[in-house]
Amino acid sequence: MLATPLLCLIVGVFDGHTLSARCPLPDALQLHQSVQVRLQGVDAPQPQQPYGPEAREALRAMTLGQTAQLRCSKVDHQQHRVCSVWVAPASAPDGPRTLDAGLAMLTVGLARCSHADAQEQSPQERGQYSFAEQEAKARKAGLWRTNGAVDPPDC
Repeated sequence: MLATPLLCLIVGVFDGHTLSARCPLPDALQLHQSVQVRLQGVDAPQPQQPYGPEAREALRAMTLGQTAQLRCSKVDHQQHRVCSVWVAPASAPDGPRTLDAGLAMLTVGLARCSHADAQEQSPQERGQYSFAEQEAKARKAGLWRTNGAVDPPDC
């Protein structure tokens, strides 16, 4: 974990696993910084790939305009923070941040597990993510609808 979790406003969604957030600067009352965030543990198709637009729209519907809790583990080669992103579910928008956006993307079949981030996750998280991907495959959800699933590019 890089630091304590951050509470940030999600202000942009680039694809099914990359967000832009506005986070308060430490020890500042009014100042904010823009942070690029990649969802930890998942890989989603790029917008120009099959299911890419659907993945981006699903993540946008889930996170855009919400205050999210970012639990970051590292900074990647593109200087994106790699984080689990927790938001309030649509069914309880004023409730606690109990929805893990990465796990939700796996559940609906619009992302697959990223083994590059597996070491950053707890054994419980790895198990949950793997199970969600297997369930999506079994249901033929999203990118698993065809026999040859779309391979998102490596992050």
